[in-house]
Amino acid sequence: MSTDRPEDTGNPAERANDEVIDVRRGMFGVSGTGDTSGYGRLVREVSLPGGTPPPYGGYFDDIVAALRAALAGPDFDAEFDTAVDKVVVFRDELTLHVRREHLPAVAQALRDAPALRFELCLGVSGVHYPHDTGRELHAVYHLMSITHNRRIRVEVSAPDADPHIPSLYRVYPTTDWHERETYDFFGIQFVGHPSLTRITMPDDWRGHPQRKDYPLGGIPVEYKGARIPPPDERRAYS
Repeated sequence: MSTDRPEDTGNPAERANDEVIDVRRGMFGVSGTGDTSGYGRLVREVSLPGGTPPPYGGYFDDIVAALRAALAGPDFDAEFDTAVDKVVVFRDELTLHVRREHLPAVAQALRDAPALRFELCLGVSGVHYPHDTGRELHAVYHLMSITHNRRIRVEVSAPDADPHIPSLYRVYPTTDWHERETYDFFGIQFVGHPSLTRITMPDDWRGHPQRKDYPLGGIPVEYKGARIPPPDERRAYS
C-alpha cells in the first residue's frame, strides 16, 4: 500500500477555483465600534478552497476510487457524484465535502470498505461562516485509517435556518461528546444523537459562544459582579 502524500497545492494558480464568501475589513471584522486593534484599514477576502480536479496525487486517488466503488455496491443506496459535493486537496490534505443527507452512508463506507478502513474518528470541529449563504454552519470530521495509515477529512454543511446534520454516533461512537461540544458552541443539531445536551455551557445558556454573530462582550460573569464591556466601551490604545 502507498502512504506517499501529494505536495501542497496552495499556490495561486491552483487556487483559481476558490469561492470568495466575504470581504473582511479590520483585524477581526468588527463593525460599528471603535477600532482598538490598530489594524482597522486591513482589507482581505475570505475564501474557501474550491473543488480540485483529478488526479489528486498520492494515495488520494486510491481513496476516491475506493469510495466510489463502495457506494456503487449493493450495501449503500448512494452514488458518489450524488453524495459528494466536491473533493478538495489543499495544504496536503484531502477533504470530502459530503451532502448532509448522505453523510451516514459515506461514513459507513469509509469505515467498512476493505480498501478504506477509516476505523477511527479523531473528532468533530464546527465552523460558522455567516456570509456563506445557505451553508453557514459546517461540521468537519477528522478520520484516520489505522490499517492503511492514512488520514482524511469529511466536511458537511447546513443552512443557519435549518441547522440539522445526521449524527455519526452509530457509525463512530467516539463522536458522542465531540458532537455535543459542537452543538454547544455552534448550535448544530445532530439528528439521532442519543443525548444532545450542552457539555460546557450551563443548560440555560442563551446562544452558542463560538458563532461569529455571538457578542464579543457585555456578558455578565459570576465573579464579584464583574462584567465584560462590549467593544465600543473598552479603552482604546491608539
